[in-house]
Amino acid sequence: MTVSIVVPLYNEEENITILHSSLTKTLKTIQGDYEIIYIDDGSTDNTLTLLEEIQKGDSNVVVLSLRRNFGQTAAFAAGFDFARGDVVITMDGDMQNDPEDIPRLLEAIENHDLVSGWRKNRKDTFLTRRLPSMIANWLISRVTGVRLHDYGCSLKAYRREVVKNLRLYGEMHRFIPAVASWYGVRIKEIETVHHPRLRGKSKYGISRTIKVLLDLITVKFLQSFSTKPIQFFGPMGVLFGLMGFIISLYLSIEKILMGVAIGGRPMLLLGALLIIVGVQFIGMGLLGEMIVRVYHESQKKPIYTIKKILSSS
Repeated sequence: MTVSIVVPLYNEEENITILHSSLTKTLKTIQGDYEIIYIDDGSTDNTLTLLEEIQKGDSNVVVLSLRRNFGQTAAFAAGFDFARGDVVITMDGDMQNDPEDIPRLLEAIENHDLVSGWRKNRKDTFLTRRLPSMIANWLISRVTGVRLHDYGCSLKAYRREVVKNLRLYGEMHRFIPAVASWYGVRIKEIETVHHPRLRGKSKYGISRTIKVLLDLITVKFLQSFSTKPIQFFGPMGVLFGLMGFIISLYLSIEKILMGVAIGGRPMLLLGALLIIVGVQFIGMGLLGEMIVRVYHESQKKPIYTIKKILSSS
């Protein structure tokens, strides 16, 4: 088994040397080859300089330097693209994740496709970090159906075929277990050690909550309707259109049979609006179907995933 460790870094000059020393010490105890992929996400301090020095002295190290700060999701995506290991392990570069948990991740992934860390005894402030995280984890688990205690933990292990099929955007790195569930992967969650940040400044804040909520909507849509958008927009279009038709029919009966004036009634506008909205929703669904068809056919993207092939030939 070869292992790729993917570590995104942004202004972590105070932690890099200690992190690399700790990582190397742990990785030398595992069986098989390993590589460490450090991604410098447009750091403005001496992060890249220190990484270059580390790479010169360690042939197992690969350094990717991004032209600017693209964000953690993009850094993970870059690491996945360059990873060569059978197992890919991600972790933060702030020394809050413990490299000594890596052997446990490798042991757990022998019978699973994705192993996610759970910072059960998290060493962060309650109001600004832990409480928003608890709410987000509960909400993500309920919406996606993939029940995890800690979606935000970067310490995760993936089989190679899982990460090579992922396409990440926005802040979607935290939703990888939910996105990967579409492929039918076997997911396990294990408790991991979490340390308080001793050096450097945290890059996370409560402002990310809105981004997480918006990306959750995207993930839910992709998870349930990525290959059948008409089934999402269609029922709403039919419902709105039917409501508008019933209202318009009722007003027409009143007008024709009872001679009631309906020109100034708000219900007339409501009925017309609902019909228009219904037509628009159905039209959006049909457009989505055409886009999906073009996407899958032009790029030869399968709408299924194969776990194993057994053949005598």
